[in-house]
Amino acid sequence: MPAPLPPAPPVRLTGELQRLLSAADRALGRLDGSVLTLPNPDLFVFMYVRKEAVLSSQIEGTQSSLQDLLAAEAQLFDLDLPHDVDEVLNYVRAMNRGLARLPELPVSVRLIREIHMELMRGVRGDRLLPGELRTSQNWIGPGGCTLATATFVPPPPHAVAAALGDLENFLHAKDNLPPLVKIALAHVQFETIHPFLDGNGRVGRLLITFLLTERGVLHKPVLYLSHYLKRYRQEYYDRLQAVREQGAWEQWLAFFLRGVAEVADEAVATARRILQLREAHRTAITAQLGRAAGNGHKVLEALFDRPIVSVNDIRALTGTSYAAANALVARLEKLGVLAEMTGYTRNRRFRYAPYIALFANNAEGHA
Repeated sequence: MPAPLPPAPPVRLTGELQRLLSAADRALGRLDGSVLTLPNPDLFVFMYVRKEAVLSSQIEGTQSSLQDLLAAEAQLFDLDLPHDVDEVLNYVRAMNRGLARLPELPVSVRLIREIHMELMRGVRGDRLLPGELRTSQNWIGPGGCTLATATFVPPPPHAVAAALGDLENFLHAKDNLPPLVKIALAHVQFETIHPFLDGNGRVGRLLITFLLTERGVLHKPVLYLSHYLKRYRQEYYDRLQAVREQGAWEQWLAFFLRGVAEVADEAVATARRILQLREAHRTAITAQLGRAAGNGHKVLEALFDRPIVSVNDIRALTGTSYAAANALVARLEKLGVLAEMTGYTRNRRFRYAPYIALFANNAEGHA
């Protein structure tokens, strides 16, 4: 059974922990500012959400990469995509659904169940009661382990609803805990309750994003913390378990806050590179495309929201003929904006390769 929140005795936010909290707060402030100065922040959120989806899913063992996810969203299902790409697609849907619901529904048991239903719909865990709290005992450990030999056994099913209710009360209680500390405590508590038969890790990491957004710590969901949690996966699990066994809250908080600062600084650098890339391509389009520059700029802006396109997509976007759209695509290929990705002569798809590469460098590769 998880110990009640807030911890007793209270966490000691002094010394190194105080320094880490201050550094994480500053890094998030820089990130929020850098994203809000982008020409259209919502367009850039598109790839941040997908990067988090890929990395959080890879922690749970999926093999799909960022390229696979984008290809699936462009409906390129004949490109021999990994079978588990549907799980990553569901993660994106769950993230977007939660973000859309936040203005009308606070982070709560109801929202958590809605998100779980979206996450597990039609994938390998869909037989395990999507959106429903578990009614049987589960456990975590090496393959083939039993309840007696498991690494971690969460609360019995009859205690799950009450434990989640206590977590919801903690989230909305008035206290003096800094938002990042409260979010870090809530993540461990959710993972310890383990309220579903599958998908608990992913829902718990989605909760971090929802709480950062709901509390106004970030205006946009652009912190892909799963990058850090995947890089230090074993330490992540060890820190969670140390809280359960020894009440080692301070050590978990230090690990969490280091991750927030590290990933926020990486995201600031990515936002800066996005801006540089956009300006370089805008300049090239203006200089090289002549009368087609207006449509070239229109395509460029659209690529930030949808980085894989067909000639027909360009035709619909620009309102030109197929031949004119095809010619525009060819010119954008020459400028290095678009790159053909299918190898087909018909039904070709083109990707905004330099933009995808900014995110793919550390989300790519199979876990």
